[in-house]
Amino acid sequence: MEDFGTNKTNLPFDENQLSSNTFIRTFYQDQDSGDYQWHRDREDRIIESIEKTDWMFQIDNQLPKVIEGKVFVPKGVWHRVIKGQGDLKIKLTKL
Repeated sequence: MEDFGTNKTNLPFDENQLSSNTFIRTFYQDQDSGDYQWHRDREDRIIESIEKTDWMFQIDNQLPKVIEGKVFVPKGVWHRVIKGQGDLKIKLTKL
């Protein structure tokens, strides 16, 4: 498992910053699914899919769920995305 909070190189997504705490991230279908690893972050976050998707989000010790609506991601909790069809574009807000 990797803590992306300390390793910001070679991240498996593209990111565009909208404001000091809001970002658009794009995860690509052609990226190897092994690149979407378990990780944890240094701050609470809210993610929200911009388009309908079958990509899934999983928090440690919970079943994966399709990314729908706003998803709260607590600081320091292990989580991952699970690749679906097409690209995934999310809005990420760091709290």
